[in-house]
This record gives sequence, structure tokens and C-alpha cells, in this order.
Amino acid sequence: MAYAIIRTGGKQFRVEQGTTIRVPSVSREAGERVEFDVLATNGGEGGQLKIGAPLVEGVRVGATVVNHGRGEKIIVFKKKRRKQYKRKQGHRQDFTTVKIESIG
Repeated sequence: MAYAIIRTGGKQFRVEQGTTIRVPSVSREAGERVEFDVLATNGGEGGQLKIGAPLVEGVRVGATVVNHGRGEKIIVFKKKRRKQYKRKQGHRQDFTTVKIESIG
């Protein structure tokens, strides 16, 4: 099965055709197509691994935006003992769910 390593939002993801992944928020509407640059790919059954410097030339990953959302809430709590210092803050990361349509 062909796979590729893509980079988006400062993170890297290993993707295969037909899979659905959550990536950091992409500014596209649901149903629109988005393309990602490829850092590495194996090119299919028994193919050789191609590693880009920094990108693999002529290879793109095409995906369709499924929906947008927000992740689970995490609590950021800071404290310095014996100094009466406490700070509590919540955070929810925005994400975009994309379905990988094509590699190549």
C-alpha cells in the first residue's frame, strides 16, 4: 500500500489513500479540496522509499475537507510553591478532518 509523509500545521503525518485524519486547522470549507506537500513516499507495492530535500518533486497528496471541530479541553495549571502563585487556564485546539483521496 502506498503511503506518504506530509507536513501541515507544523506537524508530520503518515497517510494512505482512503484514510481520514485530523490535522491542525486548515482554512478551507467542508467539501473543498486541499493539497499537501510530500516529505517522503514509498511509491506503492514494493516501491523504493523516496525522501525529499525537503520535498519530493512532482508528488502531491490530494484530500477533501470533511469537517472542522475543536479537540478535548485540556487544563494548563501553573503553580509556584510557597509563593501564593496559581494560574488555571483551559485550551481547546482547533482541527480539520480530511479524507485522503490521492497520492501522486
